[in-house]
Amino acid sequence: MKNYLDGVKRVHMIGIGGSGMFPLAQILHANGYELSGSDNNETDIVKMVRKMGIPVHMGQAAENIAGAELIVHTAAIMEDNPELIAARASGIPTIERSILLGEITRRYKRPLCVCGTHGKTTTTALLTQILLDADKDPSAVIGGKLKSINGYGRAGGSDLMTCESCEYKDTFLQLSPWLALILNIDADHMEYFKTMDNMKNSYEKFAKMSKVVVYNADDANTCEVVARLTDQKNISFGSDEKADYYPKNIKKLAGIHTKYDLYCKGEKLTEIELFVPGEHNIYNSVAACAAAIEAGVKPEELAKGAANFKGAGRRFELLGEKNGVTIVDDYAHHPREIEVTLRAAKNLDFKHIWAVHQPFTYSRTAMLLDDFARVLQLADRVVLTEIMGSREKNTYNIYTKDLAEKIPGSVWFPTQQEVADYVMAHAEPGDLVITMGCGDIYKAADIMLYGKYE
Repeated sequence: MKNYLDGVKRVHMIGIGGSGMFPLAQILHANGYELSGSDNNETDIVKMVRKMGIPVHMGQAAENIAGAELIVHTAAIMEDNPELIAARASGIPTIERSILLGEITRRYKRPLCVCGTHGKTTTTALLTQILLDADKDPSAVIGGKLKSINGYGRAGGSDLMTCESCEYKDTFLQLSPWLALILNIDADHMEYFKTMDNMKNSYEKFAKMSKVVVYNADDANTCEVVARLTDQKNISFGSDEKADYYPKNIKKLAGIHTKYDLYCKGEKLTEIELFVPGEHNIYNSVAACAAAIEAGVKPEELAKGAANFKGAGRRFELLGEKNGVTIVDDYAHHPREIEVTLRAAKNLDFKHIWAVHQPFTYSRTAMLLDDFARVLQLADRVVLTEIMGSREKNTYNIYTKDLAEKIPGSVWFPTQQEVADYVMAHAEPGDLVITMGCGDIYKAADIMLYGKYE
């Protein structure tokens, strides 16, 4: 397998502001590579890239690739992108981001690769925190910001690496996992997979690349995949004794504070404290603990990392309060993720729950329209933005108004300024507002808090 980084000093990254691209930039930068990048939007990540001393061009132009010895682009970059066209015409090696990530995983003996439709970022971030607090010094590639490292990734000094592993277009098959952690397998990216059987086959290929598989015993699709494995060490996590690792004596304390006893095969290992909301995060933490133990963390070392974990960026992230209204930002962009986020919110002590949702991609919105409408109605108030098409063109003839028509009482607006203005004009003291989506809906949250995008 060709190593594109051999003999290369200067790397240009198209779409450097993406949450998947930024941690690769951090690792390459820490290892002495000279980087440049480009993106279409001024975002928080772009600001962090520039603080590292990496020049970022706003907008794509052929001249931006000048001097590069390797060009990396995200999967969202379209074929008519001028930098991608220029890169391919130049003869400079040009690769998709997942190929670079795969090469980076092969520089470590024990990559811990976290996959699944939901929960990848939180679980990868928590696993990283546990390893850090156990002095394992891992490298990391995380899809959300981990506050303790003030970034989306790090270059560690050990043979361990944590890696969020996305199934979109089978990109996770570029990786070389030592441990594959499968959280769940649900219908998503069906414009690519077409059928659930195709998706499960991809997860099977991914699992078979590993030596150890940690999997969700409560998820039927995952169990079907694991049943096909013959050469891996398989370890399960779940809600009860049918799994190897499971929680007992769950206690919900004040606010978002939860405690439980972590068990493995009938034996209590330790007490875990969590400061992230939602029952789903209890099981994410059990999964992270199981993977950490396989990586050499002692049971008594788990509790410190779990207690120190205050969530990943854009995962039920508390941003602040304005006029008695609490504002939280969340990455939820699939109906199942929106559902667990809103159910977690409704278990907290707020007057009304506002779902401020930015639909992401025309294909997902069209294919899961009824599911989005159903779960968004869990909120007391629903405000929608225009669909963020990202990598797609609207060949589906789908619009936000189509979703709004299925949600009684919902409203939608063309701009985030209008969204923010409406919410702050109508929200009451004691309400919780959650901006949700994997695009740039967090800008609306900033406008609510500060009057402008910071």
